[in-house]
Amino acid sequence: MELQITIFGQLTDITGSSNIRIPAVSNTDELLAALKQQYPALGTAKFVVAVNKKIIQGNTALAANSSIALLPPFSGG
Repeated sequence: MELQITIFGQLTDITGSSNIRIPAVSNTDELLAALKQQYPALGTAKFVVAVNKKIIQGNTALAANSSIALLPPFSGG
């Protein structure tokens, strides 16, 4: 089983795509560790994680059908 992650903004320069798949993990801490291992530049990039369309603040459990997105800093206008 895999998780699909949607990537936005300049983070696509790091991943090379706006959608990536990684092997399933159980929570966002494991997700971030896996992503930073696969894409080391994410370790220094500024971004937030959204799960099921809500920005998360701490470690969050993930299900196989979770909607996951990486969002770079943004401002309104």
